[in-house]
Amino acid sequence: MLATLYYALMLLLGYAAYRYGQKLLAQGLRDENDEIAKPPLGPVGFVVCAAIACVLGFGLLRALVQGQIECVGKGCRGQVYTLAEQAGQYWGNVFFLAWMVLFLAYALYVSFRIWFRD
Repeated sequence: MLATLYYALMLLLGYAAYRYGQKLLAQGLRDENDEIAKPPLGPVGFVVCAAIACVLGFGLLRALVQGQIECVGKGCRGQVYTLAEQAGQYWGNVFFLAWMVLFLAYALYVSFRIWFRD
């Protein structure tokens, strides 16, 4: 039951981020205060988020290819979950990494689209 709540909240948070990004993309060149619309990430934040997304994406691909993933949380540092032995924990961590990669990639996409508008 707790896992279902966790996945539902992650999907709800992803939907909220998606709607916020769509709102930013639809508002045009200027916001309601007649100021130039600002993206969610600045230049330095863009580079940092891109680096984090690449590292997490590499970890996600490695986990899918090898069938094992290190625990993402603080309480289980150093523990390795394998697909054969702990399938539930493995897929939970894979889902979290995939969600983080998609979230960061969407933030990068929205920032890029706002910067290069016509």
